[in-house]
Amino acid sequence: MIGGGLAGLSAGVALAEAGWRVRLFEQRPFLGGRATSYVLPDGEHVDNCQHVTLGCCTNLEDFYRRVGSAGKIKFFDRLVFQDPEGRTGEMQAGVLPAPFHMTGSFANFAPLTLADKRSIARAMLDILRSKGHTADLDTPGGISMLEWLRRRKQTSGAIERFWRVVLVSALDEELDRTDARFGVDVFWKAFLSNRRGYRMGVPAVPLAELYDGCKAAIETRGGEVNLRTPVRAIRVADGAIAGVEFDGGRVETADAYVFALPHQAMAELASEEMRQAEPALAQLEKIGVAPITGVHFWFDREVMREPFVTLLDTTTQWIFNKTALYGSGNGAGKEKGQYLQLVISASYDLLQKPRQEIIDLCLEEVRQALPEARGANLVKATVIKEAAATFSPQPGVDRWRPKQETRIRGMYLAGDWTDTGWPATMEGAVRSGYLAAEAVLRKAGTPKTFLQADLAPDGFVGWFV
Repeated sequence: MIGGGLAGLSAGVALAEAGWRVRLFEQRPFLGGRATSYVLPDGEHVDNCQHVTLGCCTNLEDFYRRVGSAGKIKFFDRLVFQDPEGRTGEMQAGVLPAPFHMTGSFANFAPLTLADKRSIARAMLDILRSKGHTADLDTPGGISMLEWLRRRKQTSGAIERFWRVVLVSALDEELDRTDARFGVDVFWKAFLSNRRGYRMGVPAVPLAELYDGCKAAIETRGGEVNLRTPVRAIRVADGAIAGVEFDGGRVETADAYVFALPHQAMAELASEEMRQAEPALAQLEKIGVAPITGVHFWFDREVMREPFVTLLDTTTQWIFNKTALYGSGNGAGKEKGQYLQLVISASYDLLQKPRQEIIDLCLEEVRQALPEARGANLVKATVIKEAAATFSPQPGVDRWRPKQETRIRGMYLAGDWTDTGWPATMEGAVRSGYLAAEAVLRKAGTPKTFLQADLAPDGFVGWFV
């Protein structure tokens, strides 16, 4: 197993449970890949980016259960949105069955006008009638989400204050660079087909602590986890993987190799011989990347009571109340202070900005949104830029995403960028790991299923489907 992110860990845990001796190699000194945390000099843990899950993420939920982390996720039924004028809106299921469970909160969503709501309702009805797959999603090469919305005559307010707010956060890309299939899928699976699909789960511990059970799940079954062990080359002979090379020329061999690396790293490792044997490897450079920026603020007093809030019409998209989410752990909010984490997805405009400029910009927005922050002192702040946080879900990107089983004997791929049916999410990463494990076992003649079914439609939607 090459790579200790979610894709590699889920594949490794699944294969270990199936009786295989798993040896996992990760180049960094920690597990979790892009979904992890690090420790500041004062002992506080800081997530490289705030990661969340939704009720519709069935495979991620299954993985957390397998490694004993299910209890480390807090789920919330109420999502709060706020515009610069202080008007708030909520997304929360009411008493009605799906797809009408959000009707009450949607009708009272103050930041949207009546015209905005009417246009959104028309588009939602189109998604519902097509069972989550409108005809124009099959356009050769794909169409952008922005084009999909324009065809349905969405108002500018609906696009900016509803569709963009949800989808840029979910998919880490702007609407004009997002395949509409992914955008429509978000609303079908999370908001329309099931009452529980939208429920948001937020880790109640630093991200690194979510994977404590992964190491044990592999090692207690006779496997091993090797950190600080980067792969330098892949050896191929007669159309098969002959071994992987590490520092000092050390070569390790195995019956099967699962490469769970970022697609850019996989492209660099793939030799010309490998690209000829598996043409999909030659297409990886065509998959783009998108950035996420995290901004961390520590105030000298409490400035926020909600566990999280979404801001409209600002650079800052989400504010997470880490002090409330962590409780008394991690030292978050020492001496009655408060720790907030801000998230800006698709943060292209911030990549070249100095960190202090980003801090100043976000601090102004936080003080605009949270009145109690205006009189509070900012004790410290830090900015974390992930220039290649996810792969870009650009229109038609699925044509470049490879299957988990390759034409090179013994070689399997895992990663949210492989063909999972999902965009770049933790759910997609786990799905890829499970699919890679299934491919290994299928090839060995001992097939087993790990992939979980999508959350089943319920209410009137279940009857309709």
